[in-house]
Amino acid sequence: MLCQQSRAILKTMKILKFLAIGIGLFAAVLLLLLYEGDIPVDVVDAKYGNPSSQYMTLENGTRIHYRDEGNRRSVPIVLIHGFGASLHTWTSWVEFLADDYRVITLDLPAHGLTGAAPDGDYSTQAYVEATKNVVDHLNLTTFTMGGNSMGGDVAWHFALAYPDSLENLILVNAAALDSWKNDVNQPLIFNLLGKDWFRSIASMLDPYYLIEQAVHTAYNHSDVVTDDLILRYYHMAMRKGSREAIIAKSSTRDSAVATEEQLSSIQTPTLVMWGRDDALIDVSVAHRFETTLPNATLVIYDEVGHVPMDEIPERSATDVMKFLQRTR
Repeated sequence: MLCQQSRAILKTMKILKFLAIGIGLFAAVLLLLLYEGDIPVDVVDAKYGNPSSQYMTLENGTRIHYRDEGNRRSVPIVLIHGFGASLHTWTSWVEFLADDYRVITLDLPAHGLTGAAPDGDYSTQAYVEATKNVVDHLNLTTFTMGGNSMGGDVAWHFALAYPDSLENLILVNAAALDSWKNDVNQPLIFNLLGKDWFRSIASMLDPYYLIEQAVHTAYNHSDVVTDDLILRYYHMAMRKGSREAIIAKSSTRDSAVATEEQLSSIQTPTLVMWGRDDALIDVSVAHRFETTLPNATLVIYDEVGHVPMDEIPERSATDVMKFLQRTR
């Protein structure tokens, strides 16, 4: 009887061993099929840089890519992009605002043509200080700051840290307090980046189709989404070192946690802009900003998603100009 049991156990162990080997081989083949190497930094920089591109190096060795465009004699506006994006998301706004305003855009660490930070710090506070370094480098004392999504989170944290620097605040589908989160239909890549197992292999995988799905979702399946736009997001992510940096950012446990009471202390006149059909951050968050910020003006766009400055650039830029003229 014991011999039969022993033989059964040995047989089960052999089966499990073969299963483990099979799963391992399947995973190895799958990784081999899905593997994609990085794109060299100079190739991506040559494709997406332009004559307005400038660079400065922070104390931690991070090389920040920024652009200083528009009317240099006029009021400066500093614009901060969202997670996985770059300063290119503001290109249309720059075109519409350039005659009347000086427009500064920058790529945050882990993003765009800035890429990885040597110290691996991708916290909100690090982003606030990187932005502060850029505005100090340009000798800006007071200015308007705008941000989309994660960049909106950076913008209102900047307002808390440096309230005397801001004349106005523009929050475009901005990330908010953790307690306000009301995610509707997160793209698959965002859900996967929340999984430890995926982050452990993500730096080896080709993310093109995940990025394509995320862009279509974020832009509310707008006609403005072209192959070139998707490729821009893809090439930025594939720039050498950026995949690892984005993964590190997605797993960052941020220490810059603010409260509703702190947020309500922001006295800066604020324009809150939101696409009603935002699939990443629900429009209800826009209403919470409106009721919490003492000097907030809310504009909601029907049939628009997470990126109004790209989806409806002329209309949204016009609303910005009206707001700035009114507040001045």
